[in-house]
Amino acid sequence: MGAVDTEREAALFSLHDRTGAIDLARALVERGMPIYATGGTRRHLEEAGIEARDVGELTNYPSLFDGRVKTLHPAVFGAILADRDNPEHEAERRAHGVPRIGLVAVNLYPFEATIAREGATLEEAIEQIDVGGVSLLRASAKNFAHVTVLSSPEQYAAIVEAPAGYTLRRLLATAAFERTAEYDSSIARYLEAGLAAADLPGSLALTLPLASPLRYGENPQSRAAFYLSRTESLPEQLGGKTLSYNNLLDLDATLRLLVREVEGAAPDVIRAAIVKHTVPCGVAERPDAADAARLALETDRVSAYGGIIALDGAVDAATAEVLADVFLEIVAAPEFDAAALARLRVKKNLRLIRYDRRLPQRLARELRVRSALGGVLAEDDDPNMKPESWRVASQRAPSESEWRDVRFAWDIVRHVKSNGIVIARDLVTRGICAGQTNRVSAVQIAAHRAGELAAGAACASDGFFPFADGLEAAAAAGCTAIIAPEGSIRDAEVVAAADRNGIALVFSTHRYFLH
Repeated sequence: MGAVDTEREAALFSLHDRTGAIDLARALVERGMPIYATGGTRRHLEEAGIEARDVGELTNYPSLFDGRVKTLHPAVFGAILADRDNPEHEAERRAHGVPRIGLVAVNLYPFEATIAREGATLEEAIEQIDVGGVSLLRASAKNFAHVTVLSSPEQYAAIVEAPAGYTLRRLLATAAFERTAEYDSSIARYLEAGLAAADLPGSLALTLPLASPLRYGENPQSRAAFYLSRTESLPEQLGGKTLSYNNLLDLDATLRLLVREVEGAAPDVIRAAIVKHTVPCGVAERPDAADAARLALETDRVSAYGGIIALDGAVDAATAEVLADVFLEIVAAPEFDAAALARLRVKKNLRLIRYDRRLPQRLARELRVRSALGGVLAEDDDPNMKPESWRVASQRAPSESEWRDVRFAWDIVRHVKSNGIVIARDLVTRGICAGQTNRVSAVQIAAHRAGELAAGAACASDGFFPFADGLEAAAAAGCTAIIAPEGSIRDAEVVAAADRNGIALVFSTHRYFLH
């Protein structure tokens, strides 16, 4: 195809995802820009009738080691990195026959998609670690004053329309560095997770791509957006308005409520959970989805108004009929039948969300981060910590039905902001109180909400009772079984109060504060 032209600006293509590559290449050729491309990309262009030269013509090397080395060569990186405004660079470039590369289109091997696939092996993941592509992006982005770098097919349309000016090149360089930071972080986290004694990350990169802009944040005066590294894990929206900032927070909190953490939890039942302002306001378990939804709503219909509900079973016509009578922001489930969708879509603003059944468990296991003092706090569940254990501290042990409700209440209270109290009976929350600054008030408010349904119920407290008065408030409301963490210096007084009131008191070795 002739000697390398060292004076005309050329383009370099190395693409795993070739979406839009034909239109981009045609526009560049029409502007007189020669194209160099790596093997598969070059064949793709030539099949569309677009002339492209092999990168090997620049390097005088073939693709080596199953494609691991193709572009890592001074002729390629010199062509990208040389400063056109520096006479010494220009003289050196010409002396060595290095061309000018003014546009680089690269997207990386699909590492993130590979590790997201069930059953992916370490060997498969390693083969999807891109080296040359990341280097090309970084080099092009560094020299954005002279080079246009395209790291995603979504960027091509603007370049097809017209060559990039300085401001656009700088924006594209920023996007390229964001992409490489995100990519490297994914690799580091994956390799780290495979180590048996892995600690929390030595560094935490939060360079996440924009998943969607939001109209505003928690309040209309705040700007907001949603950033997500793995958009394939996003639930599917089947109807209703666009999700808001607060919707996303509440949806996350509700899906986490569907995870059964307590050993011995009731099998073969559907859990329905309702959340308002990230606080649970009704949870129920029943074999039938419609019954579970109805009972969850009955915990506190006033609080449920404008809340969101999630179920871990299919929503059918009967369930939809229960939900259609209530103002809700979101209904989330792994499945909706056709009749349920038809009934719920009558409410045009109601957001209908179908989520992958594995998502709640994944949310429960991933690293949790939040901002504080201009930095970031991160936590996860320590796999090396001793598992939780319970002991009956009172003279009376719970009955079989009390044990069932103790387990259920304990599974819910860990999702209630501290000081949190859950009163439950027959696998239905009867009274929930969150965010109180003293535990006695939390018990009293939960008991007030439960009313007469507190009689014979189980009460769960996310932290220990510092005095006996909290337990006594639960007993006065009619609760007959209580579970709480041990560890108060007055545990003996709490146990004595339980025995005086005939309460079955269970102590846990774990607490579940939530802030």
